[in-house]
Amino acid sequence: MEMAMRQSGLRRYLAKRGENKAQMNILLINHYAGSVRHGMEYRPFYMAREWVRHGHEVTIVAASHSHVRTLNPVMRGRIHEEHIEGVRYIWLNTPKYNGNGIPRTINMGAFVCALLKRAAYFKKSVRPDVVIASSTYPLDNVAARRIAIRCGAKLVYEVHDLWPLSPIELGGMSPRHPFIRIMQWAENYAYKYSDRVVSMLPNAKEHMLKHGMAEHKFCYVPNGIDLEEWAPNDVELPELHHQTIARLREEKRFIVGYAGAHGLANALDVVLKAADIMTSKSVEFVLVGQGPEKESLVRQAESLGLGNVHFLPSIPKSAIPSFLGQMDALFIGLKRTPIFRFGISPNKLMDYMMAGKPIIQAIDAGNDMVKDSDCGISIAPETPQALADAITAIMLRNPGERAEMGLRGREYVVKNHDYRILAEKFINTLT
Repeated sequence: MEMAMRQSGLRRYLAKRGENKAQMNILLINHYAGSVRHGMEYRPFYMAREWVRHGHEVTIVAASHSHVRTLNPVMRGRIHEEHIEGVRYIWLNTPKYNGNGIPRTINMGAFVCALLKRAAYFKKSVRPDVVIASSTYPLDNVAARRIAIRCGAKLVYEVHDLWPLSPIELGGMSPRHPFIRIMQWAENYAYKYSDRVVSMLPNAKEHMLKHGMAEHKFCYVPNGIDLEEWAPNDVELPELHHQTIARLREEKRFIVGYAGAHGLANALDVVLKAADIMTSKSVEFVLVGQGPEKESLVRQAESLGLGNVHFLPSIPKSAIPSFLGQMDALFIGLKRTPIFRFGISPNKLMDYMMAGKPIIQAIDAGNDMVKDSDCGISIAPETPQALADAITAIMLRNPGERAEMGLRGREYVVKNHDYRILAEKFINTLT
């Protein structure tokens, strides 16, 4: 019965394609989905907007509260709906939380329960041909499958991170913890019952096969960039940022930039140690952003007497191109962790590459876009001397060579990570 309903959904989809009209109704479930209005995470919105531009109808279902959004929606009842650039959003009311403790787990449970209760509602209001379960954790696949069966739709599992392996390896949780056991069951369930598995991690296929995925289901669709955000604009940096960079330029300093979170995982203490090594050089480090480790990093820089490190507040996403474009080189790093053996797809790295600047990457991962594109230097993580040496090597290049290095990165990301291309690749996996 279930297989017959899905085949019916596929026939309905193919018939729509033949009509050259609105081809599919897509229901994308992502607990943490954001938008250009709400902030991170952006991928669901960028994908959905491209699908809408190609004639599909897309509804994103998300929780009302997410710790990663800059702005959460104002709820008017248990369900709130709005439209953003042609994408329909349905927000499900969930409790607020902070951190990664029990309140966040309750928030997850509330979202999944809300989805389960509203399978009939989604059938009536969306009538999806495809249901995509795209949250970080796999438990929402249970609700997504229920909706897909009721609607005769195809089911796609989009994998951001490998759960429960991530909380085990990154958070130190025991594989025997009840929460981990539930998530492991949900991961295996998702691989078994999904029609397709779209992974953002290039090297995750073997792991998925070991947990029950059929080989033909796998497709790799990484994160991407929105080229429109990199069109010339008149967005100016805040005055503090502008003055700091202008002064360093007047002093003819070589500026190494960083824009992003200041957390333990970002390994910014390595930048401070490299800055200490390079105090006699004409190098300055400008770090933009916020995070739980920022105060500690500021105190550490002060204790070391680092006058060559400048901490600046976060800036709007629209100002990121302007900031990155004024740097001489850019740094991205992550602490060494085994989970990265499956590959990484950080948005920050793609922004760096779009800026057309040489990049120093200090990440031990299963893939290396900097090396593949020859747009900078890859070094071992958590090694201050290696970072100092890489900066020196880039400084010794003439301006033309540095420009060519940066251009290679930009060309690589435009060719391989444009959301227009990725959205089409995603849709093509369904046929």
